[in-house]
Amino acid sequence: MNVFPFLSQKDKCDPMKDHLDKLQQLKQEALQGGGEKRVQKQHRLGKLTARERLERLLDAGSFQELGMFVKHQVSDFGMDKKRFAGDAVVTGFGTIDGREVAVFAQDFTVLGGTFSEMHARKIVQLQDLALAAGRPIIGLMDSGGARIQEGIRGLAGYGAMFTRNVLASGVVPQLSLMLGPTAGGSVYAPALTDFVIMVRNASYMFLTGPEVVHAVTGEEVTTEELGGAMVHNAHSGVAHFLADDEGHALEMTKLLLSYLPQNNTEDPPRAVCTDPPDRQDESLLEIVPSDENQPYDVKRVIQAVVDYGSFLEVQPYFARNAVVGFARMDGHVVGVVANQPAFLAGVLDIDASDKIAHFIRICDAFNIPIITFVDTPGFLPGVNQEHYGVIRHGAKIIYAYVEATTPKISVVLRKAMGGAYIAMSSKEMRSDLSFAWPTAQIAVMGAEGAVRILHRKDLARADDPARREAEFVQKFRETFFNPYIAAELGFIDDIIDPRETRPRLIRSLAYLRTKVQQNPPKKHGLMPV
Repeated sequence: MNVFPFLSQKDKCDPMKDHLDKLQQLKQEALQGGGEKRVQKQHRLGKLTARERLERLLDAGSFQELGMFVKHQVSDFGMDKKRFAGDAVVTGFGTIDGREVAVFAQDFTVLGGTFSEMHARKIVQLQDLALAAGRPIIGLMDSGGARIQEGIRGLAGYGAMFTRNVLASGVVPQLSLMLGPTAGGSVYAPALTDFVIMVRNASYMFLTGPEVVHAVTGEEVTTEELGGAMVHNAHSGVAHFLADDEGHALEMTKLLLSYLPQNNTEDPPRAVCTDPPDRQDESLLEIVPSDENQPYDVKRVIQAVVDYGSFLEVQPYFARNAVVGFARMDGHVVGVVANQPAFLAGVLDIDASDKIAHFIRICDAFNIPIITFVDTPGFLPGVNQEHYGVIRHGAKIIYAYVEATTPKISVVLRKAMGGAYIAMSSKEMRSDLSFAWPTAQIAVMGAEGAVRILHRKDLARADDPARREAEFVQKFRETFFNPYIAAELGFIDDIIDPRETRPRLIRSLAYLRTKVQQNPPKKHGLMPV
């Protein structure tokens, strides 16, 4: 029955069609970003657009955009003629390998991806929703920094965004992909997240650019030298991964997420394991040299123990005397911390301490058990280390291990000397289980140094001090340079055949999977900084 006999069927449909046509037109305009010319320029630079990046990162057809029609509200400096839908950032939800994530991608084709009040509002809304829903937050950064024309509006937007970064810390994983320049206040957002991925020859991060540095200090420096991808991966420690190109960075993000839970109330996803849990690797008998001063690559030990091909190293270029990363044991995610005898003999220094402590806290926040492989002669001596705070930085490792309530297992491979023995997940640091290989050397200090202190008077009186010292050193080694006294005293739970390391760790982790431990109630601790 025609309720409105005076309207034809065509007339009744046309109003809705007009609305839908307008909607489609506005959406198409928004999808164009800054326009064809700017998109082409982005491509000439070897960079994808924001939407192209999201298309590659997310499962096909899973993206649900928010705030597509948002525009800035500033008219000063001719900005009323430069209003683009979306205001230089694309935000929304999607899935990666079927798991829900929150994503935002800054659009450099729109006003250089500059950060504004409305730009910030979109990101903050996404952060709030992700925190409430317990979803990882991924930021694809490509921005010229704060939009100067907006003044304090943009600065306030930074503050709101940083606040959410802090509130979400340890609750949901936060990942930052640096896919272009990031300067000024914008660098603090990725610095507040859990992981930073940078792209070789394309990513830059600095508070002040080369021109300002030259004007203030007189130093001549290029953009790459000041804040390039390798600078932050190898020297500053700001970045955790180095990608060869954007596609590599996006694939790296997917891989990293596969080791992380959705939030701090869940366990990481378990993968199908085809590597037998009872596998014993004969190569473990030969990796650690008989000469205690000979270096070796601890990553060979890690790779022989964990599920085949599962080790993902974090910060491989920074503080190379320590190795940290994710792996799987019988399909379950674990965090691995190890000293690296192949670099600086595996000593602990300022950078290694920061690297280890940060990784421990990430594992603890997201319910990932920690396996520690120990082989270190101690903390690095030297005036610079002392003056720049090796005591303060070294204390971070102790703090992080003690604070962590996730399952913790240590394996002493060779040297565990002095304060470094204590710091590297010893029983006294609330480690659940401590194992040692027969090659382990657990002592207060090296044999030569100990003998020169303990037998100073005897050596002074000796007719042949060198021969006498050698005798004392040999006796000290026989007495202390083994794990048996530590095992007798209960500081080592078992001395194991190196080939048994994998099955022993897997069985121990299975037992500890239901571990529940609470720290004393408090607002928060005061970690050394």
